[in-house]
Amino acid sequence: MENNKTVNEPVEEKKNSKWKQLLKKFGIGGIIFFTVKGIITSTLIYFLGKNFWSVISGYFTGMFD
Repeated sequence: MENNKTVNEPVEEKKNSKWKQLLKKFGIGGIIFFTVKGIITSTLIYFLGKNFWSVISGYFTGMFD
């Protein structure tokens, strides 16, 4: 039996974008959740990292007074 496709015809591959793959995997709610979680985590790391040593030194100073 013969195949109707020609030999030199390029194979067409669908490449989904990263956003479409994430949307399919997590859904819109998951994307929103992880985005908000990332923003909150980044904010906490920034502010806690900025004041980390002052908070720790104040804690130990108050503990030994």
